[in-house]
Amino acid sequence: MPLDLSPDRKSLQARARELARGPVAARAAEVDRTEQYPWDNVNLLKEAGLLGMTIPTPYGGQGRAWLDAVLVIEALSAACSVTGRIAVETNMGAISAVMAYGSEDQKRMAADMVLAGDKPAICITEPEAGSDASGMTTRADRRGNRFVVNGKKHWITGGGVSRLHLIFAKVYDEQGNEEGVGGFLAIRDETPGLSIVKREPTMGLRGIPEAEIAFEDMELPPSALVMPPRGLNKGFADLMNAYNSQRVGAATVALGIADGAYRLALDWSERREQFGRPINEFQGLQWKLADMSIRLAAARALVYGAARSGDGGFPDMLLAAQAKVFTSENAIAIVNDALQVFGARGYSRNLPLERMARDVRMFTIGGGTAEVLRNVVAGALLGKKLPQTRDGWAKAADERP
Repeated sequence: MPLDLSPDRKSLQARARELARGPVAARAAEVDRTEQYPWDNVNLLKEAGLLGMTIPTPYGGQGRAWLDAVLVIEALSAACSVTGRIAVETNMGAISAVMAYGSEDQKRMAADMVLAGDKPAICITEPEAGSDASGMTTRADRRGNRFVVNGKKHWITGGGVSRLHLIFAKVYDEQGNEEGVGGFLAIRDETPGLSIVKREPTMGLRGIPEAEIAFEDMELPPSALVMPPRGLNKGFADLMNAYNSQRVGAATVALGIADGAYRLALDWSERREQFGRPINEFQGLQWKLADMSIRLAAARALVYGAARSGDGGFPDMLLAAQAKVFTSENAIAIVNDALQVFGARGYSRNLPLERMARDVRMFTIGGGTAEVLRNVVAGALLGKKLPQTRDGWAKAADERP
């Protein structure tokens, strides 16, 4: 743990830990078993002032930094990863994009909804456009004073419980010419044409739905378009820059899960006896615990560093990608080792280790796969565009000196 946390941040972290170890932990297994969204936990977060912390004060938030949100997310995720993920998406991702690029009306609407308990949904992924987000087919056609949106999104976190949606779509003028990618705000149950098609059954994180969403002749006014300062031509890049905060948040959930698993294993290693002595007197387990702590320390340093890089803006793309790749992969290893320390008990559903093992597996996939983010890291290090399409790669190669 860094020694330079301010008294305010230590107090914030302590408040989140107390909530996590109390009512949040008590409900975690039930949330997983019933696959029900934990609205009671949302109310607890709201009462504790842990929703919309990063929203600027003029809009009702606290204007806190990314690191403040990270401290809260890490503490909550150690007890319940679903609750930690809710904290991510009420402080980062879609809400951060709106607060950075939205109009005054959009900012006030989004802030009011989040502070009231809504978890905005960011709608990028499509059935045939996952890692290749630029291959999206959802389109918004200008027709007079309206945009008409048609298409489908998949693996939308919170689909069916979220009200506010930030929807990415290719924008076309009235002559059918593509203008760029824009983000549109729509509200479930208030915007005709937006429908939840189905919920996907998932391996872990079962208390927060992953859904397929369809848009059928969904009409939106121009005021629904979130317009970055560089316009539609560069809008997708600007909006995705806001997604760096979401990646830091995802890495933090993985970090929290791993830390929770490690602490369970550390405590158990002292209490569990075999061959007449505590199992932590055996060198094999001592080394396992040592390696877990080393991985945690390195992951925490990367995550905290990425969060701090966003002071005054969004987290650095390279640091966010590095943090997410390293933390997500090492969190899986840490949880697996913690489960091993418990032996057969760890494999039982009576303990949270098996749930943690299922939950943590998501984070090398969602929010940018580890493979794609390695391309992001390589591109930043080499100062080159590394397109993945055959035509794009050939063009990039031709342009090199």
